[in-house]
Formats: sequence, structure tokens, C-alpha cells
Amino acid sequence: MASIVASLPPPALVVPRRSILFRNPLKLLVSSIRERQNCVAVVVKAAGESSESSTSLSIVKSVQNIWDKSEDRLAIVGLGFAAIVALWASANLISAIDKLPLIPTVLELIGILYSSWFVYRYLLFKPEREELFQIINKSVSDVLGL
Repeated sequence: MASIVASLPPPALVVPRRSILFRNPLKLLVSSIRERQNCVAVVVKAAGESSESSTSLSIVKSVQNIWDKSEDRLAIVGLGFAAIVALWASANLISAIDKLPLIPTVLELIGILYSSWFVYRYLLFKPEREELFQIINKSVSDVLGL
């Protein structure tokens, strides 16, 4: 792993100034800001392999493997197109519901009431928390087939 540490001086203030005798009509006076002695520190570290690039690379490889193994590529393209259309339609439906005058407030109230009931039912007392953990573990084992 390589690392670089650089400490840079504060930015300089460039002020134009005219000469008194007008021989050099425009001189630049460079003065540093002395009120604060701040420095900008830059730290760069490089590793052998980035986790982001390896993750995106593995996603691309898995999609390529699915595409290569598939016998019915037209169905995969159709499913992808249907997923994009469903995402677009659901986003438009949510924005249309959000524009209605009373519906968002009612849905927010329903959400608050359900959250309050859930906290009272499962999280407030220890036996109910244990029951919730059992329900979650049972659901996870049903999904995973354990």
C-alpha cells in the first residue's frame, strides 16, 4: 500500500497595483494571507484492488454469465424492459398520489399509527421482543430453506 501526504500553503491573494510613475502600468502584488496559517493537507492512499471496482466488476461478470448461459435471450430482454416500465410507472403513480390534497396526509397518519402499534406490540416488553425474534428467525429459515 502506498501513501502520499502533502501539505500545501494557503491560497495566495493576488492584488493588481498600478505603479506610481506609470512605467509599468500593471504590477501584481502577491501577498499571502497572514491572519490564518491554515494549510491544506492531502492524503492519498492506494491499495492493490478497490472494493468498488471489484464489486462492479463482479456484477458485470455475473450479468455476462447469465447472458451467455441463457437460451432465450428475447425473454431476458423482455423482462428487463418490463422491469424498467414497471419502475417508471410506479414512480409516476407515487408522484400522482403525492399531488392529491388529502391522500399523503392520510397515508402519513396511517404510517404513524402502524409504527406506534408495532412498537407497543413487539418492542416495548421483553417477552414480545423474544416473540418477534422467533418470528424473524422462522421467516429467515423459511426463505433460506434451513
